[in-house]
Order: sequence, then C-alpha cells, then structure tokens
Amino acid sequence: MNKQVVVVGAGVIGLLTAFNLAMKGAQVTVCEQGEVGRESSWAGGGIVSPLYPWRYSAAVTALAHWSQDFYPQLAERLLASTGIDPEVHTTGLYWLDLPEQDQALEWAEQQQRPLREVDIAQVYDAVPVLGPGFAQAIYMAGVANVRNPRLVKALTAALKGLPNVTVHEQCQVRGFVHGQGRVTGVDIVTDSGARVLGADDVVLCAGAWSGDLLRTLDLELPVQPVKGQMILFKCAEDFLPSMVLANGRYAIPRRDGHILVGSTLEYTGYDKQPTQQALESLKASAFELLPALEEAEVVGHWAGLRPGSPEGVPFIGQVPEHPGLWLNCGHFRNGLVLAPASCQLLCDLLSGAAPIIDPAPYAPAGRLG
Repeated sequence: MNKQVVVVGAGVIGLLTAFNLAMKGAQVTVCEQGEVGRESSWAGGGIVSPLYPWRYSAAVTALAHWSQDFYPQLAERLLASTGIDPEVHTTGLYWLDLPEQDQALEWAEQQQRPLREVDIAQVYDAVPVLGPGFAQAIYMAGVANVRNPRLVKALTAALKGLPNVTVHEQCQVRGFVHGQGRVTGVDIVTDSGARVLGADDVVLCAGAWSGDLLRTLDLELPVQPVKGQMILFKCAEDFLPSMVLANGRYAIPRRDGHILVGSTLEYTGYDKQPTQQALESLKASAFELLPALEEAEVVGHWAGLRPGSPEGVPFIGQVPEHPGLWLNCGHFRNGLVLAPASCQLLCDLLSGAAPIIDPAPYAPAGRLG
C-alpha cells in the first residue's frame, strides 16, 4: 500500500492501527497530544471480554470474538519482535450473584461460548479468598486479561523498529486540511511551532477527544469522556487464581500478584482527578469480594477517560462528507477488548482488502450529527 497516512492518537487503537497499516507498506505518522498510551489505554483493566457480553449488540460481539481469538498470537508476535511481553494471562472469569444469569447462559448457548453455571461450593474451592455470602455463579473458561501498560510499551517498541513509521508526542492536532475535495492532512502544533502534515489519508483514533476534532468540521460525533477510577493492590503471586466480578465491580489478577479492582463510571467531562469518595467505594467493593485485601498494600489509585459512545458500538470507516478522513474511535469500555478486530477492519477498509467482518454496523455514514 503506497500511501502516506497520519494516525491521530497513540492509545492502543492508534498504535495498532498504525502497526497494521505499516505492515501493509504505508508510510505512517502518529500524532499524540500527550504521551504515548497514557490515557484510557493505560488506565483500563485489560479484561479481554466485555464485562457483560450478553448486554451488547451483535456488532460489539463480532469484534470481541475476533479479538479474543487473536490476542494470544498478537502477544506472541510482539514478544518475539520487541522482547516485551504484554502478558495475556488466561484465568477465566466468575460472575457472582448475577441478576440476569439465565439471559447470560442463553446468550452463551446461542453464541457457542464456554459460559456455564457453577455450584457456589466449587467456586469457593477454586477461589478460597472469595468473600462470604455469594449464592450463585457462572464461569467462562478461557477469558484472559492483558497487562495494558505492557501492551502499549510493546506496540510502541514495535513501531519504533519499523522504518516507515514516525511517532510524534506532544503533538497537538488542531484541525484537518483539505484539497481537491478531500482531506489531505492535519494542522499540527509542536514545540517547534505550527505546520501542516500532509497525507493521503488521516485516521482519527483520539478516544474521548475525537468529537472535539470532528467539531472543527461541523460534525457531531456522539463520543464523550466517561471517567473510570481503579485501585491496585500488591499480593502474593498465587493470591487470586481467577478474575471475579460482582455488583458491577471486578478484581483482576496479574501474574506477579498485583490485583486491580475497578471501576467507577462517571460523567464529569474531562476531569481525570482521582477522588477520595471513589477510593472508599472501590475499597469497599474490593473487601466485599476479597476480604484479605484489607491487609494488602494499596500501591495505586488513578482515573482515566473512556470514549463513551451509544451502545458501545465504535465508529470504524471513512467519513462520507470528507473523503480521506477515517474514524476508529468510540469503543467506550471495550477499547482493549475490541482493538485487534477494530484495527484490522480499519486497515482492510483503507487498503481495499476484503474486510474481516461486515463493516456496515460501524460505518460513520448516518451516525454523525
């Protein structure tokens, strides 16, 4: 693919989009307004599944299933090429006292996913640190989590190893440049001043900030920042053998014994300040799920901004009113889950290859204001 492509945004979606396009032969420039991968991609939990997959549309399910199957080979490829292991950690996931358990099991049967009801005594045998009082559970084997900061580092290292990729940090994109009826680049500001960065195509992967940029074209993208807060505990490596989820909160074990507990869902604009109220709420959930965490050290508490979108269906494809401008954004709570499929689909569409799945549900046409 003999094209010059600018990718706006260097979270996991932007980095993997750039990687896929570069592997197709494109000359790719990535523009990131801050530091690479330090927004939603760094802040999330990294469960390689929607928290409640049966609540989502077929569009999200299709991306999720493709990505879940692809993640292990992506991790192996990145480890082999960079020496950085994204740590795709397969633990399975227990949902405890789920109100819509029957609906979940029905969905699993329709989708042929390995979700099953488990006797609660077996759960306590498998997860001895689980708190008391839970009455029922379902379990999906094979659900993994990825250590998202390491995934960002691995993708960044992979891009730096490619001669046809340039990554600019602290590079503010102020708007889009047009010529001959199409988008031909972006207007950027860096420490060295303002200039135009030309391109055959521009891909917008700016997460929660994507809508702000499209407003410069008088387009309304229904993507808004949704704050999420997390806390991190340090435990023994064998403390928690599986991910567990109850009452909307989850605990995720990392291989080295760190336990992530999250998360909040807050509509507070671009405010990323962690709050004492959220910390206390998350701690209460953590201690209810896993009482032994009361004795564990809290080693982190942070907030990030998800790109909230209607029903969590991302925008993937070309903006019809502005040829040459492409979107890959609006993944809401599932950016890490959906990234491999979303980025491959975008690359297929931009390069003219046969798409991995039907692109129609994600097309920007008819979905922008």
